[in-house]
Amino acid sequence: MTPLEAWCVRVANLLVISTGLVYAWMRYLLRPSDPFAVVNHPWQPAVQHLHVLVAPLLVFAIGLVWKRHVAMSLRLEVRERHRSGLALALSFAPMAASGYLLQVATGDAWRRVWVVVHLATSALWLGGFLIHQLGRRRRAWLS
Repeated sequence: MTPLEAWCVRVANLLVISTGLVYAWMRYLLRPSDPFAVVNHPWQPAVQHLHVLVAPLLVFAIGLVWKRHVAMSLRLEVRERHRSGLALALSFAPMAASGYLLQVATGDAWRRVWVVVHLATSALWLGGFLIHQLGRRRRAWLS
């Protein structure tokens, strides 16, 4: 992976992960002071829209590195940071697809399904990404 590609992946992840975590905090952990409020925080709709707008950057960044980094590592059976990379590769498609399907779901049952899938795969993605990055840093420290 080139330095520019790595930078794109890290910046896209930073934007998507930060907006996703802030939105989840607002949506699921905050309680509105007004019992008739539609949202839990005044910025909640803006953060949700920002998350939806920056998510395609992550899709683009992963597409950018897929062939040269992901597919080649899988094909060559690279063992270094293999588990975290595999978790990332396996969680990306359901995370991205559920995020888009969540936006277009009209029934409450399907919306709940996509929320659960999106939250679960996003948590797996976040954990895998952090472990993958920490493995890179640990290797640099040991060298």
